[in-house]
Amino acid sequence: MKLFSLLLIFLYLNAEEALQTRTKVLMGTFATMSLKESNKDLFKGAFTLLNRVDNSLSSYKQNSPIYKLNRDKKATINLYTYEAFLLSQKYYIKSAGYFNIAIGSVTKDLYHFGENERVPLSWELNASDTSFDTLTFDKRKAKLGQGVKIDLGGFGKGYGVDRVVEYLKINNVKKARVALSGDIRCLGVCEININNPYSDVPLLHFFTKKEEMAISTSGNYNRFVGTEDNNHLINPKTKQSQKTFISITLISALPSSDIDAYATAASVMPKELAYKFLDSLDVAYVILESDRVLVISENITLYVNLEK
Repeated sequence: MKLFSLLLIFLYLNAEEALQTRTKVLMGTFATMSLKESNKDLFKGAFTLLNRVDNSLSSYKQNSPIYKLNRDKKATINLYTYEAFLLSQKYYIKSAGYFNIAIGSVTKDLYHFGENERVPLSWELNASDTSFDTLTFDKRKAKLGQGVKIDLGGFGKGYGVDRVVEYLKINNVKKARVALSGDIRCLGVCEININNPYSDVPLLHFFTKKEEMAISTSGNYNRFVGTEDNNHLINPKTKQSQKTFISITLISALPSSDIDAYATAASVMPKELAYKFLDSLDVAYVILESDRVLVISENITLYVNLEK
């Protein structure tokens, strides 16, 4: 499996917090956590927890429930996998099917993202099955239709961030930052730069406004086969890579799994529908369109301070 890091966001907690930072490779990217000196003993437990989530959601690890489900079309699942499936149902409905974990039939079987990547033929894409309703499950087991594969990459990192932050809060942590590539959650105020892939000048610089906030970025320029026209953000309805947006960053107090999924869904929607969808949510957004026009939601100052 290749290692991907969506380097869209550089972030820092206020210097007076004097946080210690640790980084490991987990969930196919760099997992970075920052804690106060007094909480440093929690690093080990937090990374161990994230590793368990990775083992539960990965479609690459041969012992994971998702790998076995994709291979055998039935598998025993654990609590994390069960929760991920429940959330996937919610996101599928809320996004009118634009968020669809059954896209694995395209991302894994045809493009082979993260493995021996290739550009599939049109007839292969047309023949692929992305039927979400072939997934059935309860708390212990899951079944999947023939020809369908699951890919939780559209929100798995956000889910992992949520579980780690939950663990930290149970242990009375008040100041922390957890980052998995473009998915970040801050306890306490964070300073954020949203990186511009075409310039050294950030798209936006701000400080989070609430005591707990999440930032999630979905972009098409970091992971593709050959050219950006064959990127990993694929519309499950047309089975084509999206070309409308370069990046979508969402800022919210919602769970990180939610805004990760919503950023993924909006990225593959037609432009008008994407903005209508995002405007219906409790989020602010910073969007770089394919023509490099920057769009910032009117409600941005409800979520961030642009100067401090």
